[in-house]
Amino acid sequence: MSALLSDIKEHVDKLSFTEQLWLMEKLIHRMRESTVEERDYGSQLSAMAYDPEIQRELQNINLEFSLTEADGLEIL
Repeated sequence: MSALLSDIKEHVDKLSFTEQLWLMEKLIHRMRESTVEERDYGSQLSAMAYDPEIQRELQNINLEFSLTEADGLEIL
């Protein structure tokens, strides 16, 4: 256990039951929000991958770099 976590535990032990319950509710709420944000980010990324405009732009970028890929230099 890290020193910070140990310090937090020591302070939590000094809280009343009501304060501990409040803290747990806040922590759970924060964790749920983080999970939703991560899911939303993944959904947005998937939507971008299937977006025809994004696909065209990626094809253009690949085309631009295809000339440098054909320069004969090997990947190390």
